Amino acid sequence: MFKKNKESLGYLKVIAISLVLACVLIGIAFYSNTTIYFSNEKFVQTFSPPVLDKELYDFKLNQLAHITVSTSTSTSTPAGNMEATSTLALNVATSSKPVLWPTKTVYPKVGAILPFNRIVAYYGNFYSKAMGVLGEYAPETVLSMLAVEADKWRMADPTTPVIMALNYIAVTAQKSAGEDGMYRLRMPKDHIQKALDMANQVNGLVFLEVQVGLSTPQKEVPLLDEYLTQKNVHLALDPEFAMIKSGKRPGTVIGTMDAADINWVIDHLSQIVQDNNLPPKVLIVHRFTENMVTNHNLIIPTPEVQVVIVMDGWGTPELKERVYEYVITDEPVQFAGIKIFYKNDLKAPSSGLMPMKQVLDLMPAPSYIQYQ
Repeated sequence: MFKKNKESLGYLKVIAISLVLACVLIGIAFYSNTTIYFSNEKFVQTFSPPVLDKELYDFKLNQLAHITVSTSTSTSTPAGNMEATSTLALNVATSSKPVLWPTKTVYPKVGAILPFNRIVAYYGNFYSKAMGVLGEYAPETVLSMLAVEADKWRMADPTTPVIMALNYIAVTAQKSAGEDGMYRLRMPKDHIQKALDMANQVNGLVFLEVQVGLSTPQKEVPLLDEYLTQKNVHLALDPEFAMIKSGKRPGTVIGTMDAADINWVIDHLSQIVQDNNLPPKVLIVHRFTENMVTNHNLIIPTPEVQVVIVMDGWGTPELKERVYEYVITDEPVQFAGIKIFYKNDLKAPSSGLMPMKQVLDLMPAPSYIQYQ
């Protein structure tokens, strides 16, 4: 009797171990798309990667373009014997101009920031108090002020979550030529890391801005690759200080950048995203004159890179609205942004900063708000 019990226990142990092994193998199959065979039975378990919600993406694009889609239905009545019908109401802001927004571009990879969120950023350089908020106040003050602005935008548009960001000028245009005659200065790594550390405190983004001077994006952007491989680090270009075509010193004339250079940067960022399995990058391109960005219609966003043209001119709300219409509304690329100047936008004859409602009423509504 005792011997039989021992044999029974042995069988039970074998069965238990077999069940554990089966569970392990099925678990491995689930996470690795592996096909497992047990005798003549085949068990297949595949892992489905997340996908982009294209319906929500299109809805948010329409929302930015002030297009609202609603449905209405009518039900049948015994007396009228009417069939149930469904109608789609499309409400578009009235305008005499052709409807250019939302733009028709490629869908992004899953994990895209835009148009699902609005980015609110502070701008500047740690060496200069005159270049923006980042160099004017202590880090804790900057983050506190930024949080207040972010909350204001959340209340102004409760339908769109807000992400805080820092736009740090990592390569600044200079009045002096420097040793290599390029009229630009690359920031030290500890300053860039300082911007990253600040953003991480608020779970925010960092935009590393490049002002090339007499250099080129092809020379300057790859030097930032070690940061761009990080998930929350993105890029900004300021054509105002791209002087290679004019050969002049930055600040003497307004610079320019062509779609060919911008597309090179887009392709470079796309490769970084692909090589490191990252969500899409956001590329900011500043603009307040037509010639600052030439051949805008040839700029090609990719699934890995979302392009935002930011109107960064200063002046009265009325002037800013007109310039926005000129360089963004009438010349669409993909997404839009606007810069608000705490000081320059208050210069006479201005009566105050551009109201948030006026900003949100722009065509399209900006997805990126930057403060200097």
